[in-house]
Amino acid sequence: MISVIIPALNESATISSVVKFAHAQAQVTEVLVVDDGSIDGTPEIARSAGARTITSTMLGKGASMHDGLLAAQNDLLVYLDGDLRSLHEDSFSRLVAPLLSGQADFVKASFKRNAGRVTTLTARPLLQTFFPELNHIEQPLGGMVAAQRRWLERLRFEDDYGVDVGLLLDATHLGARIAQANIGYIEHDSHPLEVLSEMATQVMRVILDRAARFGRLRSDQIREMKEVERAVHAGLPVILQKVANAEKLALLDMDGTLLDGRYIVELARRTYKTNALNRFIDHEQMSAESRTRFIATLFQGIPKETFTQTALEMPLMPGAVETVVNLRKRGYRVGIVTDSFFVAAEIVRRRVFADFSIAHVLRFRNEKATGEVTFSQSMAQHPLGCSRHIRCKLNVLGHLVNDERFNPQEVIYVGDGENDVCLLQALPLSFAFRPKSERVQTAARYVIHDHLTQILEFLPKNPPKTFQTWKEGASNRYHHDVVKAA
Repeated sequence: MISVIIPALNESATISSVVKFAHAQAQVTEVLVVDDGSIDGTPEIARSAGARTITSTMLGKGASMHDGLLAAQNDLLVYLDGDLRSLHEDSFSRLVAPLLSGQADFVKASFKRNAGRVTTLTARPLLQTFFPELNHIEQPLGGMVAAQRRWLERLRFEDDYGVDVGLLLDATHLGARIAQANIGYIEHDSHPLEVLSEMATQVMRVILDRAARFGRLRSDQIREMKEVERAVHAGLPVILQKVANAEKLALLDMDGTLLDGRYIVELARRTYKTNALNRFIDHEQMSAESRTRFIATLFQGIPKETFTQTALEMPLMPGAVETVVNLRKRGYRVGIVTDSFFVAAEIVRRRVFADFSIAHVLRFRNEKATGEVTFSQSMAQHPLGCSRHIRCKLNVLGHLVNDERFNPQEVIYVGDGENDVCLLQALPLSFAFRPKSERVQTAARYVIHDHLTQILEFLPKNPPKTFQTWKEGASNRYHHDVVKAA
């Protein structure tokens, strides 16, 4: 018996037909749709079509594929993309035939379509260089795969667009019998250029990573490339690209708002540095910049895996995922703004299905923290930002709304600490969530003590205020005594 797993993100136009196609196959006893935070009704449509649906544990196709593996009930698994069109009646039987006959352990679908730009320009040249034995695989980046569970459980699921080629390379390295099955002609949705650029970067990184792991390339080259990629994604140009074409903006703090706890405190507990951290974590005479540098130095030498596992394992605030997804459904572009480190903020972003994160970049070398930090460009001074602090969350607002796209009544912020005061004061729609002090409570327009989803009740339907009104008042917003911590 076969389980079909369909990772899906905003595939409302096609998901029903893909689910029905899978159910129509004689060998299939389970169709599982793993939703990646869709805001267009994809999971509801999938359930109506007969699929069992679950929500991915974090944003990213690879995470959804792995969640599907863990949840599936059968030993033979098939992955289908949620945006497939024009599937032939015998496509499925062709894909699974090598498994059912015992001739293969891992089957990639091959199909007729114009070769994708990422495949042609990135994947094929790199595979030919480092893995020439896989030159015959026509669709190395294709998401249609049939495999035995016992093999999939041994493979590493990347979190991003590199997952499909990563699985192929891992299976080959471990000695799985690889086959490809021609399933005819299929149609996929095409991606915009900016998505293809991100996809190419991730595919390249995964192929080079496997080349390094399998002794075909020096690993230090790949690790350095990953650090460069991470710094680029934390930069202001990438963030501006992610808010492009949006008219509404929601910014949320990480610690105490999305995370039920304080990331750096939990990291210190796990690395036995609590006493050292307590000496300056909330030191009133120390500037925010100096404090961040001290914290970065404190964790010098700590493995990167410790940083990522802490961000993965810390509990989310109840309602965090529901709040972010509902904001996105209402047309908001949702971002995390934190004085913590980007290595953690990006993981939390994907756990709650937010669009982007803004944080300081802690540097790593050979998978260990160097103690060096690059401060977020988005928090740097801006004419429409904070007049009191060199680095401040309020400056983020100045950078993001500088092109006069956002109406201030359509920008919301949710925070809980002293470093949120400036931004809470500046916006007419700000929320202090379980505020840590009276100053924070006073700075916000609304105070929420119970459940994070309560902010949804206060969202405006017809905001009257214009950007120009807010812009003209930018220099007059500082009538409160703002805190020194940025």
